[in-house]
Amino acid sequence: MAKVREAGVREVKSQDSNLSASLQVTEGAWVLFMKVAVAIDSFKGSLSSMEAGAAIAEGIHRVSKDIDVLVRPLADGGEGTVETLTAGMNGKTEHVRVTGPLGNTVEASYGIIAETKTAIIEMAAAAGITLLAEKDRNPIYTTTYGVGELIRDAIKKGCRNFIVGIGGSATNDGGVGMLQALGYGFLDADGKQVPYGAKGLALIEKITDDQVIPELKECHFKVACDVANPLCGEQGCSAVFGPQKGATPSMIAKMDEWLARYAGLTKNKNSESDKNKAGTGAAGGLGFAFLSYTNAVLESGVKIVLEETKLEQYIKNADIVITGEGRLDGQTVMGKAPIGVAGMAKKYGKRVLAFSGCVTEDAVLCNQHGIDAFFPILRSVTTLEEAMSPEKARENLAATVEQVFRLIACL
Repeated sequence: MAKVREAGVREVKSQDSNLSASLQVTEGAWVLFMKVAVAIDSFKGSLSSMEAGAAIAEGIHRVSKDIDVLVRPLADGGEGTVETLTAGMNGKTEHVRVTGPLGNTVEASYGIIAETKTAIIEMAAAAGITLLAEKDRNPIYTTTYGVGELIRDAIKKGCRNFIVGIGGSATNDGGVGMLQALGYGFLDADGKQVPYGAKGLALIEKITDDQVIPELKECHFKVACDVANPLCGEQGCSAVFGPQKGATPSMIAKMDEWLARYAGLTKNKNSESDKNKAGTGAAGGLGFAFLSYTNAVLESGVKIVLEETKLEQYIKNADIVITGEGRLDGQTVMGKAPIGVAGMAKKYGKRVLAFSGCVTEDAVLCNQHGIDAFFPILRSVTTLEEAMSPEKARENLAATVEQVFRLIACL
């Protein structure tokens, strides 16, 4: 960092060669000239990614209005990804009535980035477990049909690129419901579409594609998937995730058998289909459906978000990179969004600071994975409710960032 002299103010050089910013003293106040790239995950229940980024920018600008702060959206491909990317990339939110997990109608939303003809979809909006009361959770009957309806709606509106988060599902239908909505036929012995849910898998006799919407072949899907489970077996979706969706041991055995049969019929249709591939068991087999029936890749949710937001080009030109999330702990280093940002920053030798609502003792692991220093933002003993109020969280974050940058100004 260079401290430069203008209008009769003394010039000082910093010992830190990694920072290219300059500092200027005018009437006794240090003014920083630097570029700061901000990509911070949401503080769930308090601040969205962009709101947290705005609070950070405010804190920095309390020190100097001349610091160039670039705020980009950040998410991990799970809950909140649609809202974060749509808002952060100047997109538009679409609201659609679709088929819910038990066949009822629900209102779901997704985002469209018109410039790139990209739709951002969370399958949980149409087939998520949070849409059901605990007593109603039963993967024998739940369907992904509404997910296909969201995709179909986006295709009609011109989208050909898709980012799909598949976490939080209530289903175990192998993605058949989604494919039916897109025009695939999964026919029973009478030539009729099989019913919704995993139970329909047991009845499939023939798979047809003559009614598939033509535009589907033009579409490309990036599926945010952070599990490596195969479709079937001891580590398959039925055995591992079935219980949390309401499946009993007897149901798990049946569903695993039905999914294996479905995979066999799919193999006859697509020789490259592989039920043992990592991620095919994600979202009750929805990963398998995407890989076998669409132009799709399964990737880390963080990787997808970092690519789509083009964060790397902002980091390249930054002096300091700021990231964080609501809670920094030992789990943060297990592929969460802030570590993805830190890893990218370290490719270019950048300094990385992180801010968090709270931190745990094992958050020190973050220092071994690219985060140079992290700061909790709580400034006094308070209740959880007060700490999480958006107004309080915003001010705490801005104030903490301000003090950190006042220290940087002294270096």
